[in-house]
Amino acid sequence: MKTTILIAGLLCFPAWAQQPDTPVQTTESAATTEATELLPLEALRTFVEVYSRLKSDYVDPVDDEFLLQHAIKGMLAGLDPHSSFLDGRAYAALREGTAGRFGGLGIEVGVENGLIKVIAPIEGTPAERAGIQAGDLIIKLDGKPVKGIDLDEAVEIMRGEPGTSITLTVLRDDSSPPVELTIEREVIRLKSVKSTVLEPGFMSFRIRVFQEQTRSDLAAAIRKGLENDAPLLGIILDLRNNPGGVLSSAVSVSDLFLDGGTILYTEGRVKDSSLTFNARLGDLLQGLPMVVLVNGGSASASEIVAGALQDHKRAIIMGTQTFGKGSVQTIVSMRNNTALKLTTARYYTPLGRSIQAEGIEPDIQVANFRISAMQDNGGVRFKEADLRGHLGNSGTPSPDAVKPDGAGGSALALSDYQLYEALNLLKGLAHIATAERP
Repeated sequence: MKTTILIAGLLCFPAWAQQPDTPVQTTESAATTEATELLPLEALRTFVEVYSRLKSDYVDPVDDEFLLQHAIKGMLAGLDPHSSFLDGRAYAALREGTAGRFGGLGIEVGVENGLIKVIAPIEGTPAERAGIQAGDLIIKLDGKPVKGIDLDEAVEIMRGEPGTSITLTVLRDDSSPPVELTIEREVIRLKSVKSTVLEPGFMSFRIRVFQEQTRSDLAAAIRKGLENDAPLLGIILDLRNNPGGVLSSAVSVSDLFLDGGTILYTEGRVKDSSLTFNARLGDLLQGLPMVVLVNGGSASASEIVAGALQDHKRAIIMGTQTFGKGSVQTIVSMRNNTALKLTTARYYTPLGRSIQAEGIEPDIQVANFRISAMQDNGGVRFKEADLRGHLGNSGTPSPDAVKPDGAGGSALALSDYQLYEALNLLKGLAHIATAERP
């Protein structure tokens, strides 16, 4: 048997990741010994009695394998929202998602009060186009209530053949009636990194989900930015609505910007679950200013990166409080192509902060307001140059002078207020950094 260490949340699109497999015979032996010593005899007798009664008296004949599998699922479901038993199909889907290509809707989901909660829709997927939002509660799937349905079963229902459709009944808040959204499934191909030049010298790098190739894609995009004609003065790392993914990817992305030190550490009951991850020497940006954008849809691996850069004071974190998934799941391969997904540890930022159920508090809180353009006096404004007899400008403009792109800035403010504010902050940081250079 092998273990796989995960830090992503429960996935409707499984962008999970795998560390090098580690033998677990020692861990299993210790756990089995402890469990054997503490097994409650009366509880076991009750279990056998219930099992026998189901076999003999239930209205329809019940298969032994069905009962035992659901008994296992019930044990794990009672622990926390992220522990579960993966049957053959669920385990295959998890492995398929590691490659970043699968059929489905493109939603990261968890559980809240027995309902399916959307952690984040993935950019460019059917879920995002249909209007699914972080924080939505899915209360029905094709008209059938999800209350009491196992999360893995609900995920399996939402996945399916490309071209087929499913209707989600979504509750957005207590005051609004539920909304029905019919979404057509697609083959989800996740491109991990998207780079954008916001203004000369300033770029944003959006990480949609942490996959095995994310570090190399991000490093290549940054190096390309460093080679642009306009020198790179600062970057925005956009982790909004990034639901997590590969642990090793989160560590290696953090490592790109840190010059040594701890990235995160984990603590659990067994020795194998207590790990420390450190950064190597060398900052790809060589100290250039950074702003990291986060929101309530930033979870797990996103929180690892934001927490590490915040604790090392390498970047300013801006946006709204993150999701707060600070637990580690270990995937244990079992017989018959099944697996056990078990929460085995909590992870901590370099300064010892637990993210679990708390999230990352931004250094600067900025909600994603939707603003609209306003015009005064019908949009008519006068400048000095419009006045009759105004003095001319005898100065010669510098050929290197860069005029601010007023129209572009206004457009960004209207389309993405958080990104607009992050850019303004980044420009200020870059100005200070430039002034401090000898």
